Amino acid sequence: MLRRALALLCVSLALSATARESSRDASIAITDLPPEARETLRLIDRGGPYPYRRDGVIFKNLEQRLPLKPRGYYHEYTVPTPGSRDRGARRIISGEQPPAVFYYTDDHYRSFRRIKR
Repeated sequence: MLRRALALLCVSLALSATARESSRDASIAITDLPPEARETLRLIDRGGPYPYRRDGVIFKNLEQRLPLKPRGYYHEYTVPTPGSRDRGARRIISGEQPPAVFYYTDDHYRSFRRIKR
């Protein structure tokens, strides 16, 4: 039983590491983003105002799918989803290194693509 649990843990860790690596390698051009994401980037560049109360909060990167950075490095912004009654699953995550780095997720943090600016 313990061996099986350890084996499952190893597989889980390996899959998590693979997901992190593929997220780091994936990218998307601004022109390939949905129009709502392009508008969210414009709002970020202008410094707001943002339509959602949680826009600009610290993104903790708990699943470690983005490169590891100190707490407070990443911030998240909602990308509206047409027809959704809530914030939906789409977000832009910004990193504060000069020049700023941006990531897009359309599956609520399961995967990320770096936005090529």
